[in-house]
Amino acid sequence: MSEPSGGDLNTKPMHLNIGPNHPAMHGTLRLYCELDGETIIKAIPEIGYLHRGFEKHAENSDYTQVIPYTDRLNYVSPMMNNVGFCLAVEELFHVSIPERAQVCRVIACEMNRIMDHLVCVGTNAVDLGALTNFWYFFNVREKMYNLIEGMCGARLTTNYTRIGGVSRDLPENFEPTLRSVLKDLRQSIDDVSSLLQRNKIFLDRTVDIGVVSQADAISYGFTGPCLRATGVARDIRKDKPYLGYEQYDFEVVVGEHGDSFDRLFVRVEEMNQSIRIIEQALAKLKPGPIVSEDHRVALPPKAQVYTSIEALMNHFKLIYEGVRPPPGEIYSSTEAANGELGFYIVSDGSKNPYRVKVRPPCFAIYAAFPQMITGGMIADAIAILGNLNVVAGELDR
Repeated sequence: MSEPSGGDLNTKPMHLNIGPNHPAMHGTLRLYCELDGETIIKAIPEIGYLHRGFEKHAENSDYTQVIPYTDRLNYVSPMMNNVGFCLAVEELFHVSIPERAQVCRVIACEMNRIMDHLVCVGTNAVDLGALTNFWYFFNVREKMYNLIEGMCGARLTTNYTRIGGVSRDLPENFEPTLRSVLKDLRQSIDDVSSLLQRNKIFLDRTVDIGVVSQADAISYGFTGPCLRATGVARDIRKDKPYLGYEQYDFEVVVGEHGDSFDRLFVRVEEMNQSIRIIEQALAKLKPGPIVSEDHRVALPPKAQVYTSIEALMNHFKLIYEGVRPPPGEIYSSTEAANGELGFYIVSDGSKNPYRVKVRPPCFAIYAAFPQMITGGMIADAIAILGNLNVVAGELDR
């Protein structure tokens, strides 16, 4: 921090801690600021700990036991983390999953993307004093959580996927209920958009605030909506399709200025694109198996276990020893709600991963936070952090 400054009024800079015990700082973030009045002259961010140690936990667990840990990386959209890890392990095995399981995963991922964006936009509007939007979004989000609970039996820690497929099939009446929820979601998006897009206070607080250029965004390693808000049309679902995303018709949404307004409304329009993807996925949903028939990763059917010694031994070995990918290494990435979520896994052929490293989107995005708020007001810093959508579970390394 700089030495006390003089000036006509002979004032001194003020040093202020923002967080970690502040509703906007997620309980693990601390921002040490030097202030001139309410203007931030300099800021030093500090990342705290959630005391999870995901990567070390993963190295001491078998591959299936890692899946529940991935829920905690981004607890707002946990199914996307489940999918990302399982895809990486399946690439190690070179195993493919049934079409119905792929479609179920696409539906789960896009539902979670929508839910993540609903939280980001709704709570960020609250940061700016606009509470009504929060209720519009959280009412429909609650209906989506009820669907998620029907899919996997849990709302927050979903543990939905399995290596080779998904843990269970979609519940009864899932499709008509989801279509009804999507109709409500469209209405909520229209309501919130009409409330915000021409609101002078909202525009004053978001337009040209927290601007990041394309060059800086790429330099910091931005991905996801924060990168696309600068105009870069980077989306792994298009650039390196997985789960059959190349078969879906949707647009990559981009902004122009890289400011707070663009980051929010890129997310709003991405929800409309996710609705399009889900509707196409529901049309593709045909009866069929939800887990691979490759018995290196999936349990054999019970009927075979009861009548065949080979199937019985296969069952016992998978239960007691877990899946054993061949020795090798893999980096697999997916387009999560906040950007590129990558898993780097090294297998030595044993039941536990030899090494696991996560590339979460928020870690790179948070690195740019001091640059974005320097020269701005304290109130803007809180609002900017909200539309970056930093999730503490992705920062803890």
